[in-house]
Amino acid sequence: MTDLAFTIRSAKADDLETLNDLMYELHQYHHQAVPEDFKSADEVQQEKSIARYLDSPECLVLVLTVDGAEPSANPIVGFITAQFCELLSPISRPCLVGNIDELFVLPSYRQHGYGQALLAKAELRLRELGASQILVEVWDFNQAALDLYKKEGFFSHIHCLRKKI
Repeated sequence: MTDLAFTIRSAKADDLETLNDLMYELHQYHHQAVPEDFKSADEVQQEKSIARYLDSPECLVLVLTVDGAEPSANPIVGFITAQFCELLSPISRPCLVGNIDELFVLPSYRQHGYGQALLAKAELRLRELGASQILVEVWDFNQAALDLYKKEGFFSHIHCLRKKI
């Protein structure tokens, strides 16, 4: 953990430009890791905006700010997005769940517990909404994310396998 003071709060419309920049970095990371599977960040940005999360009562966007972060005008160094919904399936019992869609912390601020803090705050908010479970999808190449989620008590419940033909 770091001794830098941080705050986690709900995102506001004023945060949109910074959030879109952070989302761009996240999607560029995925594209660079597996370009044959992931669209470029430019392509994703044309189709998806974090603004839709801000406008939806079923969605949650939290930002993490650090005192003294650069640039000092906008100290947002990480964010998490989640959706709250009822999971309906013909084979399993219905339940209220939270889905983590994105979790990102700027590389220079990683390894200080900020991802854990964002995840814990999202879990608290989703529990307040009535969620009894949290789901997240993580690609195999993203070992750091897998390690974080496992450390926070997430476990595999379905194995999604793929074969290219």
